[in-house]
Amino acid sequence: MDINEAKNKIDLIKSNISKVIVGKEDLIDKILVCLIADGHVLLEDLPGTGKTMLAKTLSVSVDSKFSRIQFTPDLLPADIVGLNIYDKAKESFKYVKGPIVTNILLADEINRATPRTQSALLEAMQERQFTVDGETRRLEDVFFVIATQNPVETTGTFPLPEAELDRFMMRLSVGELSLDEEVTMLKRFENNEPLKEVESVVSLDVIVALRNLLNDIFIHPDLIEYIAKLSEATRKDSSVYMGVSPRGSLALLKASKAMALLNGRDYVLPDDIKALAPSVFLHRMLFINRKDVNSGRNHLKTIVNAVPVPSEKFDVR
Repeated sequence: MDINEAKNKIDLIKSNISKVIVGKEDLIDKILVCLIADGHVLLEDLPGTGKTMLAKTLSVSVDSKFSRIQFTPDLLPADIVGLNIYDKAKESFKYVKGPIVTNILLADEINRATPRTQSALLEAMQERQFTVDGETRRLEDVFFVIATQNPVETTGTFPLPEAELDRFMMRLSVGELSLDEEVTMLKRFENNEPLKEVESVVSLDVIVALRNLLNDIFIHPDLIEYIAKLSEATRKDSSVYMGVSPRGSLALLKASKAMALLNGRDYVLPDDIKALAPSVFLHRMLFINRKDVNSGRNHLKTIVNAVPVPSEKFDVR
């Protein structure tokens, strides 16, 4: 697969999603970046904004195994990873798969489960494996978690711990529709269920090929240093209690290469990095006396803008 073919395949997925989801092009691009860069995405917004619909539309667009877990306060880790059941006839234990054995996992309203249950995803998201009764099992080569959560101020939610937030490549917000977009959405869903008419447009092999193609995306050494400087700036800022970890720096690097691929380029530009930095960095940071998300986002933009942007010919190897 070359760059042009890759862009055509990505555009196919985007076009398919747009049959159901109105607008939200930037949001869809970033979710696809996470998928291609082998990351995971956390969608946070109020109920009814289309988080679950977007996740389900993406899962249908890719011909793959799909599982959905509805997180509730009484959900147990075994409900996610599966369990061993004793077979009296064979006098042995048999493993019964949990919904985690899949390619695309929708973890719906993840912050309604207790921290103990949330932690069942940690090993799987980072190491692509899970453990049941001391036995470690490998997950599929393509394992992509789309988690949705309601804002932490919503009744009956448990904030995700920092260790779990760090496993998500990006935390994104669906946001509001414009008036015209909402009118279009109402007309589209008035008498039909568009999701039922959507079919798969790419196979799982295409996703694997896109991920392999990232090795051919060039990122200039100055841009690698630029990413490191951005991370360092978050750690040195006096208003930040906890800055971005090295895992966050690596996530931004991978995401930037995937964004270049989305735009049909085989090299990364500074604009790719700056466009993705807030979504990759913000949920990894803790601010001093800044509990409001918007104020934290604005302060992060200030930090990013304060770091000088390299000026080179970034396509020259």
